[in-house]
Amino acid sequence: MFLELHMIQSFAPSNLNRDDTGNPKDTEFGGVRRARISSQCIKRAIRREPIFAQTTQVPLGTRTRLLARKIADLLIAQGKDVDEAGEVALSFAAAYSGKMDGERTSVLIYLSQEELHGMAEALLDVWEAALLAARNPKDKKAQKVLEDLVKTLVKETRDHTSAPDIALFGRMLANDPKLNLDAALQVAHAISTHRVNMDIDFFTAVDDLQPREETGAGMMGVVAFNSACFYRYARLDWDQLVANLDGDVALARKTVEGFLRASLRAVPTGKQNSFAAQNPPSLALAVVRSDGMAWSLTNAFEAPVRPDRDGGYIAPSVQALDVYWGRLTQVYGGDHVTPIALALESELPLENLAGAVVPDVNTWVRCVLDKLPGA
Repeated sequence: MFLELHMIQSFAPSNLNRDDTGNPKDTEFGGVRRARISSQCIKRAIRREPIFAQTTQVPLGTRTRLLARKIADLLIAQGKDVDEAGEVALSFAAAYSGKMDGERTSVLIYLSQEELHGMAEALLDVWEAALLAARNPKDKKAQKVLEDLVKTLVKETRDHTSAPDIALFGRMLANDPKLNLDAALQVAHAISTHRVNMDIDFFTAVDDLQPREETGAGMMGVVAFNSACFYRYARLDWDQLVANLDGDVALARKTVEGFLRASLRAVPTGKQNSFAAQNPPSLALAVVRSDGMAWSLTNAFEAPVRPDRDGGYIAPSVQALDVYWGRLTQVYGGDHVTPIALALESELPLENLAGAVVPDVNTWVRCVLDKLPGA
């Protein structure tokens, strides 16, 4: 079983997701330039949206290169000497990740809070050997204890996790594929439904202590921005999610609910202090499907949408999506799909999806969950 999420979301002037030059990310699609928000940016916004953890009632996983520092803190909290805890934690981090760059692991490691506490507890159980291994890298017997500990921990958490966000987004550690976890969620880069041009804001700042007789700004600069109506798409594999959570169907259902609620609220944080583009989606279409086919609706906008007679992009974007949905179900059949739509404006031009619209967020979430196993 799969859950697909399609959203139409229009943002006011903003720079939500910057490239390496500081400009809003963009791309070419349908022969014209489009505004773009990367999938990584969207996933982080969903993961860090407070309602996700509030709904799942499970702390978020930690993605870090400072594994040694975190483990040391946990050991110190259990009464271990600061210096000894630091030595053991650094030795363990090196054994666990395979490579180190000073105090940091060579790559980011993504672990649940349960996994982190389990590591600390396991080290406490073999403390003398772990301390000996940290201080004597050539002591094979001590090193063997540490290596066996790492192998046990990896085996215990292989192919599953206790953290809903890790179960959704997966993890990869190139140095040790055994630590990898296939993501249950695919997230597309959001792109504008229409052609977009970038704008430049020239700004100045005043020096409050500058004498009145002196002229000129304290500083000046430019910031790039745009405004666009975006199409967002994500696809969740229910069976993979349940497997990632070690068969915990109840937690998988909470994870889906957290994902849905967080997706509605999640807005990237880039330059928000300068633009405050806090704009909720105008349309959220959840599709529960029993077959393995996937329908991104991006091609509804392959021909860029033009503004309607009142000058907006939301209504014509929703209409293009609705028409494309109608054609998909007509050609490929709609027996395996159940659409459930949430519309912000009551006058949105929906024809094929009109019967799928529900009145509010809670009803929308409940209708989706009712289609999943374990209801």
